[in-house]
Amino acid sequence: MTTATPQRLTAILYREDEVYVAECPEVGTASQGDSVEEALANLREATELYLEECPQPALAPRLLTTFEINVA
Repeated sequence: MTTATPQRLTAILYREDEVYVAECPEVGTASQGDSVEEALANLREATELYLEECPQPALAPRLLTTFEINVA
């Protein structure tokens, strides 16, 4: 029996229409829910199920930053 290794992943959440959408950019999974908590829980479940079926090599940490643009 293999032991699960904890991995810290990124969740991007935003409101779209009447639901909250949650995305994991490292894996490419997404889910939604009626609240932030539900969307995050659904994303966690979707990501775990995806990685059970499609194991990936160790995920490299991502750099998350902001930038500015000028819009005319």
